Amino acid sequence: QVQLQESGPGLVKPSQTLSLTCTVSGGSITTNYDYWNWFRQPPGKGLEWMGAITYSGSTYYSPSLKSRTSISRDTSKNQFTLQLSSVTPEDPAVYYCARDYQVGSSSLPTFRGQGNQVTVSS
Repeated sequence: QVQLQESGPGLVKPSQTLSLTCTVSGGSITTNYDYWNWFRQPPGKGLEWMGAITYSGSTYYSPSLKSRTSISRDTSKNQFTLQLSSVTPEDPAVYYCARDYQVGSSSLPTFRGQGNQVTVSS
């Protein structure tokens, strides 16, 4: 069974770049038709899909975050990484990585990490 685990800082300063890595076990990120997504949920708000990288390395981004978001992967480590630049006080959230068969889901997929709480503060 696929397992995912986010890792990264819990605190980021405004204007810095947030970098989170998702380590996948029990399956390969190059498996056909799998989409490896990033979501976030700010406190008291709904879930937001941020972007995804596919099994073939193609990327998709939410239009509202596209200018600040980059997703990449390291197939040798079976990891994929989210970078969110120029963080602001609007970016604190629990960030999740997840496997899905599509992009842009409105709910968290079954196979997901436990979440990484991120705070933005100077």
